[in-house]
Amino acid sequence: MSVITLSFKALLFLGLYQVGCRGLASAPELRVPPKKIAIVGAGIGGTATAYFLRQEFGPGVKIDVYEAGTIGGRLATENIEGRDYETGGSIIHPLNLHMKHFVDRLGLSARTEVPSKMAIFDGTELMFEESNWFFVNFLRMLWRYGFNALRMHMYVEGLLDKFMRIYQYQQFSYSFSSVDRLLHAMGGDDFLALLNQTLEENMLANSFSQTFINEIVTPISRVNYGQSVRLHAFAGFVSLAGADSGLWAVDGGNKLVCSGLLYNSKAELISARVTNIAIKTRPFKSGTITNFYEVNYVGESGPAHSLYDIVVLATPLHQGLSDITFSGFSPALPSHFPGRYQQTVSTLVLGRLNVSYLDTRRKPSEFFFSDIFTTDNEKLGISSLSSLDPVQITPGYSRPPASQTTVWKVFSPEPLTEEQLRMLFVSREHVVEKRWLAYPFYKAPERQPPPFILHQNLYYLSPIEWVASAMEMSSISARNIALLAYHRWHGHTMKVDQEGLHARLRGEL
Repeated sequence: MSVITLSFKALLFLGLYQVGCRGLASAPELRVPPKKIAIVGAGIGGTATAYFLRQEFGPGVKIDVYEAGTIGGRLATENIEGRDYETGGSIIHPLNLHMKHFVDRLGLSARTEVPSKMAIFDGTELMFEESNWFFVNFLRMLWRYGFNALRMHMYVEGLLDKFMRIYQYQQFSYSFSSVDRLLHAMGGDDFLALLNQTLEENMLANSFSQTFINEIVTPISRVNYGQSVRLHAFAGFVSLAGADSGLWAVDGGNKLVCSGLLYNSKAELISARVTNIAIKTRPFKSGTITNFYEVNYVGESGPAHSLYDIVVLATPLHQGLSDITFSGFSPALPSHFPGRYQQTVSTLVLGRLNVSYLDTRRKPSEFFFSDIFTTDNEKLGISSLSSLDPVQITPGYSRPPASQTTVWKVFSPEPLTEEQLRMLFVSREHVVEKRWLAYPFYKAPERQPPPFILHQNLYYLSPIEWVASAMEMSSISARNIALLAYHRWHGHTMKVDQEGLHARLRGEL
């Protein structure tokens, strides 16, 4: 590293430090902190919110987390013959800084990487096959698609560079009251425009070939979001980032992050289903009136309720995902917001793959592809097919070839029929089906996401999912909600919806 580069980074750090110190020095006097905070939902969003709220409000506040199901939500595992396998969110990008921080803070570690190879299936044949050699893959891509693959990598890197700005904003405690404001702070009008055009439209406008989009980009969007390139371009960009190298997962299962965050936050888990949230007021002798939120729930002991100063909803308020009602609010709050979540069925099969269905030329013992992506072909009935490794990789482990019995995960929009299972596998010893309402159905132009702020101290975590659904997106939203709740409680208006941080930092330097 050159002295010039090192000096610039030292100056940048000094500038960041000075801006942060001035921000702390100019902070207004704090009001009495809240006594009780409720979080509804113990997935990655809810548990990350508990963790960040504890950081902001300190040890004095009581934090309750309500969860009717299991900790982890859409991060889940399934045990098959003594080993656990991921059935939900499975990959983490190397630039997902919140997830990296969680793993380090909780004393977890990244899962040992097992070499893998990808192929793309169009319903008739494997139209693209990944090699073990980078140079061979590069030549194959160059021969069939020209420089489209290299340009896509540069395209995603350029968007990621802007995306990373959110971490700088959050480092200095800036928060945003809406998804649009948060996106605009990261990438300006360009990021907002990505919600108003499809991924296909965006890539064609950037001179990517239709062949490359159909044969490479579409399979990537199908495996990540179960949709073709007609989803909006921002979700498409996040999907393409999910095809980068260096992807990782948590040793023991990604859901361990959720249980670790819950424990670290010293929050109390209440195993109950929240049914209603009502606004309550309490007058004081001084003449002031304070709002409280009554959380009504049903647990093992029957119906009950409790009052809170702040409530965070970390579960989607959409049909099929929530039946929470709201009472006493003016204007009235909807129980369900518009839009729908898309079903993805995850089917785990312990068995032997029917290699002849995918490739009539290869013997099962010679078939070493671990990930089969598919083109946009309705007749296929599946989005992807992957050989699964257990969440804990023991020394000496290697992925079995297709000629042996192993665990496969099939993503499909609908449950697999017996005929489809027979077509995909020559033998089956164990089959587990998990139906997820995994992520929103994305379209362009995307409807206005719901607000982060539903009422004075009632917050909603899930609007970020209408931009893109991912573990890191939920973590970013959790950090934003915690900062937003803290600043609005204490009247720190200068820390809410402020943009131009980069310009101010350049001015400091």
